[in-house]
Amino acid sequence: MPEIKILNPDALGKPLGQYSHMTRVKASEFLFIAGQVAVKDGNLVGADDFDAQCVQTFANIEAALKSAGAGFGNVVEFTTYMVHSQDIPKFMAYRLREFPKMFPSGAYPPNTLLIIDRLVQEGFLIEVSAVAAI
Repeated sequence: MPEIKILNPDALGKPLGQYSHMTRVKASEFLFIAGQVAVKDGNLVGADDFDAQCVQTFANIEAALKSAGAGFGNVVEFTTYMVHSQDIPKFMAYRLREFPKMFPSGAYPPNTLLIIDRLVQEGFLIEVSAVAAI
């Protein structure tokens, strides 16, 4: 079992959302999950629907975790890529609603959020990669 400590040092102040500043990990293995997008069975899910794309993206991450015998509690870091800064409030609302279910302890992994020009296909609005400890 990995030892995962989610930390928010006082010197860094309170996080601005559902994330933490640091994760300290002792583990025997790590999973590096490539950026996941809103695809199911090879098809885009939620064209022009940011919330639907978030749901599918995190469902894909969960499927990857489960395939290795892990879950969201094993995640030690996320990196989020979005193509529209206007979707940041929608992303924060999604996390406010869903992260308490994914992380019932309230200890949310660090997340780096980047706004980029586009993703691999024009229709994708969000991509999330993850690192997990097992």
